[in-house]
Order: sequence, then C-alpha cells, then structure tokens
Amino acid sequence: MRRARKVEGGIFFPKPENAVTIAVSSRVLFRTEKEQKVFDQMGIEEYLRFQVEHENEPFAPGPAFPFVKALEAVNAQLRELYPDSEELFDIVLVTYNHAHVGVRLINTINYHNLFIERFCMTGGSSPIGYLKAWHTNLYLSADAEKVKEALAEGIAAATMFMPEKQIEVSETQLRVAFDGDAVLFSDESERIFKAHGLDKFFEHEQENENTLLDHGPLKGFLEALGKLQKKFYAKGHRLDCPIRTYLVTARSAASSGIRALKTLRAWGLETDEALFLAGAPKGPMLEKIRPHIYFDDQMFHVEGAAEMGTIAAHVPYGIAQKHPHKNSS
Repeated sequence: MRRARKVEGGIFFPKPENAVTIAVSSRVLFRTEKEQKVFDQMGIEEYLRFQVEHENEPFAPGPAFPFVKALEAVNAQLRELYPDSEELFDIVLVTYNHAHVGVRLINTINYHNLFIERFCMTGGSSPIGYLKAWHTNLYLSADAEKVKEALAEGIAAATMFMPEKQIEVSETQLRVAFDGDAVLFSDESERIFKAHGLDKFFEHEQENENTLLDHGPLKGFLEALGKLQKKFYAKGHRLDCPIRTYLVTARSAASSGIRALKTLRAWGLETDEALFLAGAPKGPMLEKIRPHIYFDDQMFHVEGAAEMGTIAAHVPYGIAQKHPHKNSS
C-alpha cells in the first residue's frame, strides 16, 4: 500500500533551500541497460516506442537504489523526532528522457514504494541549470560528462557504477564513506605527491600541519549530513544515529593524517570513523564498513571497491584525472 501524502505544512514537500536535496539520474536509480541498448542501436523514436510499450514493467533497482532507500529510512526517523521540520532529504529524479517515459518511471517508483515526488525530465537537454534551481547538495549520474559539468558549477557530483556483485547494506542506518584528497579536501597535497613523490609529500604535510586544506567538491555534502546528524544528537541519539560517516584515505596517520583531522575540526565537521590506510587497498576496509556509497577521485580505488561489492562513485576532480594512479601515501 502506498503511503499517504501530507502536503500541508511542507512536511513531505520541503522547500529546496531547507532540504538536503539529492538529485539522482534514472540510469543509476534503476537498471536501464536494455533500454539504453535500444536507444544506441535503434534511435530515439524506437526507444520512446519501446518505453511506452513496456511502461507497466518496472525497472529493476540500480546502484543508487539502496542509498535512496537509506535516505528514506533516515527521513522517517527525522519526521518522528521533528514532525514540523523541513530539514529532510529531498530526492529529485533527474532524467534526459522525454515526458513519454514518465509513466514507466512513476509506475516503477510506485512498484518499489519509493517516496519520490520531484521529477526533472529534460528531453535530452542538460539538467545542470535545474540542479542549481533545486539547491542540489549531491548529484549522482551515470554520465561522467554531466558530472564534470556539475562539478564545474560548484555542485557536489559523482559518477556511479553497478558492481558485478553487491554486498548487503543496512536498511536502518545510512553509511557514507569519503576519500580525503580531491573529495572532501582540495587536491593540493595530491599535486605535491604527483609532481615530487612520496618523500616531498610527507615533508610538505609536516611543514603545513597547521595550515588548513582548502575544501574539495564534497565538503558541502558532508556538512549537510553533519547538520542532520546533530538533529539526532540533540534528541539523545548520538550512539544510535541513523547516519554514519567515514573518512577512508590512503594517507598515513602519523605523517600526514593530522592535517586532515585538524582541517575537519576547524571546519566544525567530523566523521564518525577515520581510516588511515597508508597506501593499503581500500576494498577490504570498505567491505567491512558496507557503505551505501563511497566517493573517491581515483578510478583505481573505485574499481577496487567495486570488486569487493561496494557501491563506489567516482568524483572526476583534481590532478588524478590527468595522472592516473601510482602507489601513493
């Protein structure tokens, strides 16, 4: 049975400026490989006809599906604690599709009992302007070019991939894991490493231990998560908070980790857990964490996480996009 919609009071439809807005592409929320193949091989008209003919067949869940379900679980608890608050996750479905496809998307959302009321169907046009109008805090897409476009406009964004295998994740606690450099922080330190090697990187970090790192593209999203966490803390739910965040970085704790922690503290931010791996593979640690999503700027780490069943998202930002992985800090 579908849940009742309460429109009055803005509880279920918060104003975009008050909500934590998550814009999700239909291609990462659902599995649309078959439909994409029709589009690529047969063109737009045949694609639209195919969608209409199959509009009563729901799409299967995609890589962003567990993440969205976890957002909804957090919202349910927020509404219990703060019935009149608009500080909630607000999910916007973004698609390049024409309105013809809207019926199948709505049918799929109803089938999976998702609480998504805001749609943005652009008919092939770029969605970036709409993302800004929605005050988007995070944009997830399968289109790397659109993700880069969003990042260039100052919108936190990442490209999602479907792992071949997928580990089970919590249905009651949202878990979000972040890399540090070029994700939460700028790529300043990564540039030193790429240009001058590991020894110069350590030297640079020690010399600048008390100099804050500049912000990276997903700092604002961590900040938004932190604000919602504090609402749970205020009601005595620090230890059983339904949002948990992780810093998973290749940095070493003693030689370069302290600058990262001091930067977060100065920003008034924190992660619940911090893992300094000193160059060890991230995949095994992420398998233990079981996050709904992990953000990294290097495809090497994204692919390593995906091999272990973690849903990882690539943040195409910083020097690592020009100089692919080599063993780092």
